[in-house]
Amino acid sequence: MTKLHDFLEAYLRTKRARGFKLKDDEGKLRNFVAFMEGREATVVTGKLAIEWAGSSAGPATWAIRLSAVRTFARYLADLEPRTEIPPTGVFPQHHRPQPHTYTAAEIEALLSEIKRWRSRNGFGQWTFHCCIGLLAVTGMRLGEAIRLTRSDVDLDAGVISVEESKFGKSRIVPIHHTTAAVLQDYCERRDASPPRRLGERFFVGERGKGLYKQRIELVFITSMRRAGLRGAVGTRRPRIHDLRHTYAVNTLLRWYEAGDDVDRMLPVLSTYLGHTHTRDTYWYLSACPEFMRHAADRLESRWGETS
Repeated sequence: MTKLHDFLEAYLRTKRARGFKLKDDEGKLRNFVAFMEGREATVVTGKLAIEWAGSSAGPATWAIRLSAVRTFARYLADLEPRTEIPPTGVFPQHHRPQPHTYTAAEIEALLSEIKRWRSRNGFGQWTFHCCIGLLAVTGMRLGEAIRLTRSDVDLDAGVISVEESKFGKSRIVPIHHTTAAVLQDYCERRDASPPRRLGERFFVGERGKGLYKQRIELVFITSMRRAGLRGAVGTRRPRIHDLRHTYAVNTLLRWYEAGDDVDRMLPVLSTYLGHTHTRDTYWYLSACPEFMRHAADRLESRWGETS
């Protein structure tokens, strides 16, 4: 083990004590330290950091890899004055793919197709239907939904507790009474079987075990293709994560159409979605052409008032 390895362990402990999970960054930084050790380098330099960042994976990840080292290097600079902070702007930033905004008819067709999914004892399709349906009506992340425990879901109060989600954030997600009714029906179907009744998770498989993300995504992709909403094998859109995008876009559109102050309301949506920064929610404003029309209408209206 090298001193740089020890510094990394201390860095990870410090960040986690502040609430960061670092699931992705830890792997990157351990790989970087191994690269440094292979070069017998004991001090981080911009040249070595750039060489490592661009040495593997695709161009879309290079800026992300270098950013992880840059944050680590800032920590190291207080311990090793010779540390160089890798520069910014070396690699082009990877732009987020344009998401798909589902129509109500598309979501209905998707959920109808999922109901036709064949399972061993006729229960599996209800889990898939309710889990993916919950994503559509709440904007929750898939990982958040499959990690829900029974105690996280209070159908009488109409709230879901999302604990320790992305970036260590927790939040309360209110649900509509119609959603609560569907989930209550699901609970009765789920608990009709003793193995499933003993399961800790809210959404469970045939034998009461928790769900795997890959399984849900397979059901989603297959059902999308059967419903004619997704192309042949090899195409990647629309995605399941676009249900979250759709929820955010539709919420913002309702506010615009109701004449609400969207800038004032945006932090509310940011908290509801579990975003760490409001700027992550602002991104939705640039991702939907419909918002540009509303913005233009408001600007024209204001000009009319002052002319």
